[in-house]
Amino acid sequence: MKNKEHTRQVRDTVVKKFKAGFGYRTISQALNIPRSTVQAIILKWKEYQTTANLPRPGRPSKPSAHTRRRLIRDAAKRPMITLDELQRSTAEVGDSVHRTTISRILQKSGLYGRVARRKPFLKDIHKKCCLKFATSHLGDTPNMWKKVLWSDETKIELFGNNAKRYVWRKSNTAHHPEHTIPTVKHGGGSIMVWACFSSAGTGKMVKIDGKMDGAKYRTILEENLMESAKDLRLGRRFVFQQDNDSKHKAKSTMEWFKKKHIQVLEWPSQSPDLNPIENLWKELKTAVHKCSPSNLTELELFCKEEWEKMSVPRCAKLIETYPKRLTAVIAAKGGATKY
Repeated sequence: MKNKEHTRQVRDTVVKKFKAGFGYRTISQALNIPRSTVQAIILKWKEYQTTANLPRPGRPSKPSAHTRRRLIRDAAKRPMITLDELQRSTAEVGDSVHRTTISRILQKSGLYGRVARRKPFLKDIHKKCCLKFATSHLGDTPNMWKKVLWSDETKIELFGNNAKRYVWRKSNTAHHPEHTIPTVKHGGGSIMVWACFSSAGTGKMVKIDGKMDGAKYRTILEENLMESAKDLRLGRRFVFQQDNDSKHKAKSTMEWFKKKHIQVLEWPSQSPDLNPIENLWKELKTAVHKCSPSNLTELELFCKEEWEKMSVPRCAKLIETYPKRLTAVIAAKGGATKY
């Protein structure tokens, strides 16, 4: 518990003995108060020429120093702990602290409440494989990455954008149509698309009808892969990137690559941070939902239009900075990164 402050009489006695030539230790022993307290009283008297209480900036903090340290320690050790849990833990030791006060204490220590990023669950084997990939390719030349054709599939929902939207409105108008974002159950339907890109820009985008299997995937490759590589002027010795989905790694699919003389980049599982197309997916979904598609036909149309609008400099920048992505994976020892 925090000690009560000493009376004015005690403080005056400390200064009186100091004027008489007594040292800090002697005064401390004579008055039975800590040496640090004696020093603080004298330093204040030297600066302000008084031992009286000076005007304070505000109400003294209710939680003790011990409670503040405990809150900061608990939040640092358990980042997912809630304000309610922290409040209950302080109540258990007899210190009742409001949620707002707890939040303020944590913010002053540099801990802020933020939405946790969603990242794939990584086992040790996944981290090891990602680290091995990043380490082995860190020394690759920029020209090598310019020859890679990156690919992936993603699902895009009709009303699936959950980003916050702020509106200017008056009181009691929160539910007016112009102040609300329309939503429907299950996202209102969705489409699956496959696409590819390189440093030279975006390639083809294809809507996937029905469930994707190995045969359908090979059809997509047959009709779009070589044409995309040609449009992007990658030449015949380009490298194709795909993840380790079972339909991608099927024996018949790998034989198709071999027959077409297409080199496939060895890829670690559970590694979206290593694939720059993930950045384009995020930008695509934001752009598409700004178009406000009203049905799946419009959704597909807007997806293809916005994909074609992706600028070449943006694509080139993602590939140009790829070594930084590898460095980040190495620094994280194969774990999740900001990418």
